[in-house]
Amino acid sequence: MEQFPFRLRAPFRPVFLANRNLEPLYNVGCVLKAFGLIQARLPEAQLIVAGDGSERGDLEKLTSDLDLRNVKFVGKVPPHRMHEYYNAADIYLNSSEIDNMPGSILEAFAAGLPVVSTNAGGIPYIVQDGETGLLVERGDHQGMAREALRLLQDHTLASRIVSNARKECFRYTWPAVRDPWINLYHELVSKPPVLHLAANKAS
Repeated sequence: MEQFPFRLRAPFRPVFLANRNLEPLYNVGCVLKAFGLIQARLPEAQLIVAGDGSERGDLEKLTSDLDLRNVKFVGKVPPHRMHEYYNAADIYLNSSEIDNMPGSILEAFAAGLPVVSTNAGGIPYIVQDGETGLLVERGDHQGMAREALRLLQDHTLASRIVSNARKECFRYTWPAVRDPWINLYHELVSKPPVLHLAANKAS
């Protein structure tokens, strides 16, 4: 919570952030296509793309092919500077095809950015649709654009999501997770090594 300071946004500006590695499983192209639809409605919209990876060249070409403006690829950002990019943006976009429970979404929660994300993997465990963020199907750039515009048009919804998401962050702080984790480790070490026993039986 200290690393990603909260900033109250009023009103929300069409300034978007995507912060994932530029690899196929994160499908950042979906964000670019969604941003194209947003920019068709809001020509002043901006997109910051943080991260690097094997698809950077293709994504920069897609940006050109879609004739997008105000898109900035900032490359890999050191962790101690990432808060600057959350602070610069007003809405966080995540378009994973495959994912676990990404810390970048929690970072956005902490910094006060409402999140629009695909529903890949474990994301629905930390983003409750309509309450702590807005979810769309994987690969649905039209849905992502629609929900992003909805946040800009409905300040009450966006503010409620930000408030709920910030409260959700506290469930993931060390004081909240310490005892359950320690108890789980104690439970695991108190059990016999099942895999080792199974291997012995097999032999």
